[in-house]
Amino acid sequence: MEFDDIALVAGFVLAYSLVSRRLETTPITGPMVFVGFGMFLHASGWEIFEMEMSEGAVRVLAEATLVLLLFTDAIRIDLYRLRAQLHLPARLLGIGLPLTVAGGTVLALVLLSGLNFWEAALVAAILSPTDAALGRAVVSNPRVPVRIRQALNVESGLNDGIMLPVITLFLALAAATGDIESTAYWSEFVAKQIGYGLLIGAVVGYGGGRLIHWFASRDFIDGAFRQLATLAVGVGAFALAESIAGNGFVAAFVAGLAFGQAAREECQGAYDFAEDEGQLLALLTFLFFGVALAGPAIGDLTWRIALYALLSLTVVRMLPVAIGLLGSGLRLPTLAYIGWFGPRGLASILFGLFILEEADLPVGDDLLLVVVWTVMASVFLHGVSAVFLSERYGAWFEQHGRDPMPESVVVEDMPTR
Repeated sequence: MEFDDIALVAGFVLAYSLVSRRLETTPITGPMVFVGFGMFLHASGWEIFEMEMSEGAVRVLAEATLVLLLFTDAIRIDLYRLRAQLHLPARLLGIGLPLTVAGGTVLALVLLSGLNFWEAALVAAILSPTDAALGRAVVSNPRVPVRIRQALNVESGLNDGIMLPVITLFLALAAATGDIESTAYWSEFVAKQIGYGLLIGAVVGYGGGRLIHWFASRDFIDGAFRQLATLAVGVGAFALAESIAGNGFVAAFVAGLAFGQAAREECQGAYDFAEDEGQLLALLTFLFFGVALAGPAIGDLTWRIALYALLSLTVVRMLPVAIGLLGSGLRLPTLAYIGWFGPRGLASILFGLFILEEADLPVGDDLLLVVVWTVMASVFLHGVSAVFLSERYGAWFEQHGRDPMPESVVVEDMPTR
């Protein structure tokens, strides 16, 4: 990027910041604004923004965003507190998530011609993680029962990390069937990626957490450096795993889980950082997504891709959620609310870029196009509907919440992104 590029981006961030609070009560979300601005720049032919998402500074930004996303999402999950409210998240992650991947795979085989089974499974897996931040009102509106907000929050916080090993496995199987390398090569690749990622993440996360907690409890660490030290654990786990052929993103997520158990008292600093710098990184990623991916994809839309994106956000998400929550006692409006709000966002964008680039699949560009259109549709559809449907659902709950119902069960809130 040139200095005029930086000045334009900085000016736009300033302009958005000036009205950001006012926009929180409207159907216009930050991701919508930044993706839309990026698409406008591409359509306007601004040559200063002729770039690829994989280029230099943009790739570093995308990697930093994903590491921060995975690490801070993981440390937000207090596993001890979660045990008392595991019922709904366990159903969403243990039943709904696998069924979503299975449904997306079948749909891809039917609609997207030229894909083998593992390529179809790969695109379905990349599009399975949800991003609650795309419709912030969904998990922050106090009128929505806390148990439902918390279920969506925990699902969003855990499903990207859970799916990383699965995506890595599907990538290897897709590449192996394409004769890019031998099956033995890809078996070793998966073992190293997942095994080293899990090992490094657990050791660095827990060890780093205990170390920081020990020094902080003895007043050895200045306040600002507690935040920096916490984030250094996530970045260090990522870099160390990558240096020994492991998956750094798996390591960052596992490090967050381990750190949260080793030093729960130190997690607040990372939350504070993520609320500011993390949000900026996320919005800038959406901007570059609009410039480099969403804008160029406009001319490549086909009816098959459009139908896949639409069904991926509706039937492929909502039916597995309904099946997963059978027997929970939740009312139909609640099932519809949870089912609809499964936005696809940052994780799918970045998984698509890094995972598909890793293997250089012959159909990689086609798969990325499907991911781009699905995320683009989600950004706008879920963004526009978040405030309105949260208010409608909250009003319904206030009318019926006095009756004994599972939605009324009080649970402890955990930090949201």
